Amino acid sequence: MSALNLVGLAGSFNRPSKTFALIENVASLAAERYGFDSAIYDLTDVGPSLGQALRREDLDSRAKKVIDDIVNADVLVIGAPTYKGSYPGLFKHLIDLIDPHELRAKPIVITATGGGDRHALMVEHQLRPLFGFFMSHTLPTAIYASDRDFTDYRVSSEPLSKRIGDVVSEISAFFPLRNQALIAAE
Repeated sequence: MSALNLVGLAGSFNRPSKTFALIENVASLAAERYGFDSAIYDLTDVGPSLGQALRREDLDSRAKKVIDDIVNADVLVIGAPTYKGSYPGLFKHLIDLIDPHELRAKPIVITATGGGDRHALMVEHQLRPLFGFFMSHTLPTAIYASDRDFTDYRVSSEPLSKRIGDVVSEISAFFPLRNQALIAAE
């Protein structure tokens, strides 16, 4: 069975980052369950050319590779920190450099982090419509995590871990034969 690719994108420059930790948690569980090869990026990985680019061609080779990995992935795990009720501008700018047809029908796990519950609907009011424009398949379970769900930049909340398990299970709808083959191999 050939390897499929999962790419995670954390829309944050911070390191360490709760957003990156959340995406890493989701991606590692999905990679383990379905045998995906995975890569996880943040905006630091994209690099400084992002802020200067008016078009994709203006990006340096490092940033172009990240976008190429995103559009060639079989499944995406996307996350953004919440700033004033929405995602960061440079995260949106990166997404704007992707042609809409490149994400069409791609399964996407949407996640977000924030300081408290006040931002919990960011996944539904900001990320789901964004990827709806691309005609991507955002999975039904969206993940929002607040500061209290982490200890030392690791997921430590049982309810959050359950939601992560739920969304990872939803990925099987896109790869039913792979899921059956992996279960049979156990």
